[in-house]
Amino acid sequence: MMPTMMRRYTLALLLAFGCGGTNPMGGDDVQPPMDGNGSNGGDADTFQPPAGYTKLIGRTWTLAAGQHDIYKCVRIHVPTDTYITSIIAQAPPGTHHTVLSIASSLGGSAGPDGEYDCEVRTLGLNMLYASGVGTSPLDFPTDVGVKIAAGTQIHLNLHLYNASDDTLSGDSGIWVKSQPTAPPMLAEMQFAGPLDLTIPKMSTNYPITSTCTINNSYQLFALWPHMHKHAVHQKIELLRGTAQPVTLHDMPYQFGEQKYWPQSPEIQLQPQDKIRVTCSYDNPTNADINWGDSSDEEMCFGGMYRYPSQGSILFCQN
Repeated sequence: MMPTMMRRYTLALLLAFGCGGTNPMGGDDVQPPMDGNGSNGGDADTFQPPAGYTKLIGRTWTLAAGQHDIYKCVRIHVPTDTYITSIIAQAPPGTHHTVLSIASSLGGSAGPDGEYDCEVRTLGLNMLYASGVGTSPLDFPTDVGVKIAAGTQIHLNLHLYNASDDTLSGDSGIWVKSQPTAPPMLAEMQFAGPLDLTIPKMSTNYPITSTCTINNSYQLFALWPHMHKHAVHQKIELLRGTAQPVTLHDMPYQFGEQKYWPQSPEIQLQPQDKIRVTCSYDNPTNADINWGDSSDEEMCFGGMYRYPSQGSILFCQN
């Protein structure tokens, strides 16, 4: 692998969305309570996914008082062809982020099935799903799904954080609706955004902009903005030739509500189109803030669910 690609992959592996640290109010960035639709939050005993969901992968964990930025992983082999059409993350308090990927030796996520301690960068190259604090359930469009082939090993990376004075335990995982037969279209997830950034000290609404090039034709059906606690806004645009940019997403950002945003109508992407992501931040501190996996650092990513799947790697390249 060439040095440039190795650097990109190494940085990509940091995308475990690890956002440790305390919030501006002095406490942990805890999950919100579970809502009536069975979305994120709640403890292991009260999580009730909507009807029709089954648990794909998960594990229990325990954190001592004050233990934070801990990564717990689990691997399983999927015995039969599985086509996912809806996803919900079971994320009780203490679960900051989940990253579901295809296990691979590159990145160290392949190995024996079972639970083990891991690192932020222990991920597969092909992303299946990611969630953060307050991520909403994701329903794919009709006749669209994500394929996990029979015999494939999948890998779940959990970033855990306990800011309390008590021992905290939970059961975190991924629940899905699935079907045994292939839908007409298979989808994939990919990210657009910079792998390096600096937000100057004492800055307000400071913009960071990055573009990536689309190499194939796709239908874009959902977006997932991801930044950290200094973020205030994200804008995602489609650039096509000399035409005026088309705004796909333009909203304030809240770290505690990292929602998926369905695109209706879906967006047709063509080869040589560009996706431009602009993130804005407030940095009231006396030190610059750099790119990193902690919530005291920052990221700027626009997650994209699209079809047909091309087997793309984690990032849309510039």
